[in-house]
Parts: sequence; structure tokens; C-alpha cells
Amino acid sequence: MSIALKQVFNKDKTFRPKRKFEPGTQRFELHKRAQASLNSGVDLKAAVQLPSGEDQNDWVAVHVVDFFNRINLIYGTICEFCTERTCPVMSGGPKYEYRWQDDLKYKKPTALPAPQYMNLLMDWIEVQINNEDIFPTCVGVPFPKNFLQICKKILCRLFRVFVHVYIHHFDRVIVMGAEAHVNTCYKHFYYFVTEMNLIDRKELEPLPHLQHIETPGSPRRPSLCHSFTVIPTLFLSSTPICSQPLNVFYLHHFVIS
Repeated sequence: MSIALKQVFNKDKTFRPKRKFEPGTQRFELHKRAQASLNSGVDLKAAVQLPSGEDQNDWVAVHVVDFFNRINLIYGTICEFCTERTCPVMSGGPKYEYRWQDDLKYKKPTALPAPQYMNLLMDWIEVQINNEDIFPTCVGVPFPKNFLQICKKILCRLFRVFVHVYIHHFDRVIVMGAEAHVNTCYKHFYYFVTEMNLIDRKELEPLPHLQHIETPGSPRRPSLCHSFTVIPTLFLSSTPICSQPLNVFYLHHFVIS
């Protein structure tokens, strides 16, 4: 899949610099093994399973960084069409609005234009994956106890990029002839987060079930199966993790932070 993505997308339009693994480390070897499995055409469900004898945290770290790189590449290619005029609110269609919250400037969930939300999101993820206390690169240095919780939050927020691209910018993906490759990237992401139980199922509702998703060989846009469903609003604080209990308010659409 990585080869196909590089062929379709312009690497110069990557939204953020690509994060790489240090050669000679266990994580570098895991990354090579994962890429070899993907490039060999192995079933994606099998490719995301934790290899026997490997550490779960290392496996998750490899995939978090890899998905960050891939999703950067996808969004970077269409970001010139994602502007404050075209996307005044970070959303996934008329029913899902994503609000930004952090521990710095935005103490409360705040509605922002999609490009501003994306910038804040990618900046925030870069800080996390470049923090040696969270993603240690030295052999023998343990992961923090809350490592998986942090990764859940990162992946939950990266999923929102897929939602926004699919619902608001998929026409540009089609023009590039890249829909099958984006679908494969999403399918890989979906299988991984569900296999490793890293995103609450409620968070995945804005996009369709996998049986609607086509991959290389039969490129079509996934049918958005929730388009005509009346769904109550959900307010999810992003301060702990995305899988926290939901407070449901019966309004017109989801507002998620």
C-alpha cells in the first residue's frame, strides 16, 4: 500500500514532515515486517494482528507513527481545497461537528474551521510522537503507563481526518484516481484500531461498515450508510480519552471534541 500511495500522491505535499524509525531498533524491524506484509498482499485483518512474542506497545507505536505519516500524505494532497471558506467548521457532514480542546489555548471544546483544526491536530500529534517520555526510542526505556490511553486519543482524532476527507473532499481524491488507495488506508486503519481495541465503536459511526468499502481493483466511494439517520448529539470531552462514557443530549447532530 505504501508504494501505491507514493505513486498516487505528491510527496512534496505532505502536510507534515514524515516521522521515521531509527534503523537498528526493534521498532524499525517491526515497521519493516508490517510493510512487508502489506506489500505482499496479505489479508489486512491478518496484517494488523500482534506478531507472536512481540510487545503490544511497540506494535501500537509503529502503527500510530505510520498512520500519522499516511494520513498526513492524504490530507496534504487535498489541503489546498480545504479552506476556511469551503470548510468553516471541522465537520463530517451535517450531523458530525468536531471541536478542538487542548491543555494550552483551547481549554473548552471550540468550534474551528477545518484547516485550523487540522493544523492544531497535527501539531499536537507531532508533540506526542516526538516526546521521548511517551514514544521512547532508546532500547530498554519503558513506555509510560498511560501510553495506550494517549494512542487511543491520537488515533481517535486521526480518524476524524478520514471522516472529513471522505465526506467533504472525496471528489478531489477521485480526480487524482486515488480513491482505492485511500480506501485501503482507511480499511487498514479500521482493522488495526478494532483489532487492538483502540477506538470506541461509537466514534467510528460517521463512516460506513467495511463491506461498503472498495480497495484497489474496484475503486468506488464508500456509501455513507448513516446519511439519513436521525442521531442525537454527543458531547465527548477529549481531555481523558475518546472511549469515555457518553453524555447524550437530544439535539440535531453530533458535537464531538
